[in-house]
Amino acid sequence: MGDVTSFQDLFKKSVLHLEAFRNVSFIDVVIGLIASFAIGMFIYFIYRKTFRGVVYSYNYNVSFVLMTMITAMIIMTISTNIVLSLGMVGALSIVRFRTAVKDPLDIVYMFWAISAGIACGAKLYPIAFTGSAAVGLALVWMSGRKIREQPYLFIIRHTEKAADDIRTRLRRMTYHLKSKTVRNDFIELTLEIRLRDDNTAFVNEFSAIDGVIDVALINYTGDYAQ
Repeated sequence: MGDVTSFQDLFKKSVLHLEAFRNVSFIDVVIGLIASFAIGMFIYFIYRKTFRGVVYSYNYNVSFVLMTMITAMIIMTISTNIVLSLGMVGALSIVRFRTAVKDPLDIVYMFWAISAGIACGAKLYPIAFTGSAAVGLALVWMSGRKIREQPYLFIIRHTEKAADDIRTRLRRMTYHLKSKTVRNDFIELTLEIRLRDDNTAFVNEFSAIDGVIDVALINYTGDYAQ
């Protein structure tokens, strides 16, 4: 029988016929890299437009472009020979990425870049471009929706002298107590409140209370750690 009947035969055939590397032409490589770069830049602009975190990282955003191109290169490489594919799987299995991702949406962008790179490396350009356009439009649409009530953290640091006045004013507000820290000379309250508009005049009212050391109003994005 001339057909490959077992994995061992397939492995031997892949080792003996190394000319399989020539199956990917230079034109295919160039087209794949250009397509992956174009989609990576599309991801770059979508991420910059829809970013809602605290500090925008240019290097992190650029990594999506490079991740798309590198993934396409890997797929084009391992698709030529089964030995390389097995070796690549073994090599990547020992890699450990320890960069902390604070925003769960950043993981979505990572998978988007990897998926687009896989599609470009496999020459599935309609899937790569159509899927990326759909994901990008969904992200832009969802990020453009206005949140009716913006969450904020309201931090009040005061002495025991101002406790009664602060409790009286807080009864007029809707809030959730996140933490309370009691020290020898002051008390610190961290409250979660929601504002329908940008009216923050109440911050000055609390600051004017006798015994209040300082107050702070922070837009709550989930990155705050008490």
